[in-house]
Amino acid sequence: MKTKLCPLVLLLVALATGRASAAKPSQSRSASRPNIVYILADDMGIGDISCLYSNCAWKTPNLDRLAREGRTFTDAHSASGVCTPSRYTLLTGRYSWRGSLKSSVLNGYSPSLIETGRMTVASFLRQQGYSTMMVGKWHLGLDWVQTGPTPQSVDFDKRFAGGPLDHGFEAFFGISASLDMPPYVYLEGDRSTIVPTDRVDDSPKPRMWRAGVVGSDFRHEEVQPKFLQRSLDYLDARARSTDQKPFFLYLALASPHTPIIPTPEFKGKTGTNPYGDFVAQVDAAVGEILARLTRHGLATNTLVFFTADNGCSPAANLAELRTLHHDPSAGYRGHKADLFEGGHRVPFLTRWPAQIPAGTRCGQTIGQLDLLATCAELCGVPLPVNSAEDSVSILPLLKGGEKPLRNRKGLVHHSNNGSFAVREGRWKLLLVPDSGGWSEPKPGSVPGNLPRFQLYDLETDPAERNRLETRHPAIVTRLGRLLLASVRNGRSTPGPAQPYDAQAHWPQLSWSSAFEKARPRAQP
Repeated sequence: MKTKLCPLVLLLVALATGRASAAKPSQSRSASRPNIVYILADDMGIGDISCLYSNCAWKTPNLDRLAREGRTFTDAHSASGVCTPSRYTLLTGRYSWRGSLKSSVLNGYSPSLIETGRMTVASFLRQQGYSTMMVGKWHLGLDWVQTGPTPQSVDFDKRFAGGPLDHGFEAFFGISASLDMPPYVYLEGDRSTIVPTDRVDDSPKPRMWRAGVVGSDFRHEEVQPKFLQRSLDYLDARARSTDQKPFFLYLALASPHTPIIPTPEFKGKTGTNPYGDFVAQVDAAVGEILARLTRHGLATNTLVFFTADNGCSPAANLAELRTLHHDPSAGYRGHKADLFEGGHRVPFLTRWPAQIPAGTRCGQTIGQLDLLATCAELCGVPLPVNSAEDSVSILPLLKGGEKPLRNRKGLVHHSNNGSFAVREGRWKLLLVPDSGGWSEPKPGSVPGNLPRFQLYDLETDPAERNRLETRHPAIVTRLGRLLLASVRNGRSTPGPAQPYDAQAHWPQLSWSSAFEKARPRAQP
């Protein structure tokens, strides 16, 4: 009897490990555990997609197709008006201001921002049996091996720590920060692909990159195509794999952020300006990703997200775009860096043919920080209480639901200078009298006789033109206390309070005294 069972046992083992000669086709992966492709554009406004803005000066056929075949979220937000804090929050489900970064962004030599041991989307999915890959712009700091006293004194021959491989990704190909920030060198896994020995000087508009070291194999114009090709290669490899693992591909584009350098085939394509042409190149890249999923029979059970890390930058030449009647913010006030909607209300397109109703829209307020909780619900696995403190699953909304998220107690917005705003339903409270960013009124430029805070009703005034704080003081107080509770508790979702980094004399919390005499207390 024992001898007769051996072949059966061996067959079962082979099937379980994916080594049987007749492996199941890719499409047979369980619909409850979809593949996930998350595409993050860099500095791209909601008005830059033709299906989202009727006055868009160009067409985005592939992004329009993604919307047509999936579900569009019209009230979706990045966690900040700038890059680094948005990316931290996206991957961790925790507002970045709870940690050490209170304002602005990191550079290419900054140390790692994500805390050791903190759960990320990648580490969670990897625990659940996913293959995890990141391609593109990291911009969350790296712990380079230093050879001297300055941050730029780096031994590029040595392994760096604190990168994607230390935060859940099995593989990584990309760059350390924005494409306009040195060092200009490709990173593979946890090492530089080459030791940079040359230098480039500052480049004026529209290229706009900073001076710094550059690798002999690095050309700024080639970065976007290389990111796309590495992503396609990964999809090819997953299609050939017999391990039957679902996969998570995080493609963090470095475009259409500066330097605004579309490749020759896209120069002049839109008949507008280089920024419009660069957006067209982003759209084409999305089209190639979708086509590759279809070619391999992976489309039906792959959950695709497309969004941006914040709104469009003034570097797009907003004045020139206005002559074309194009507004990257689609009528919303402000742009990148701001607390106004144009800084953080971003395109958010999703497709999952197995589950998401095609051609639908959802107006519920969501954030990119909701990805980790959504993945947890997809996998049917509860998250630890000390992770994803601000993340709420949007799975019911993805599947066609329309009810507000039960565990969302306000959504916090954050600007380049570290200022706060809080959103609840139709109401939005800015805890400063200015933009908090780069648009007018700029920080420090507001007359002293204006109210300290700004209250807007986004249902009747989505462009944030009519200030209502003096008419609705009770709403101001309620929203201010809601935000203060979120800061104090170290989380905005149900669960035990969590530690947070409340530095002494944190100026961005000066508003707290207006809502409660006791300042937030740092927990051990």
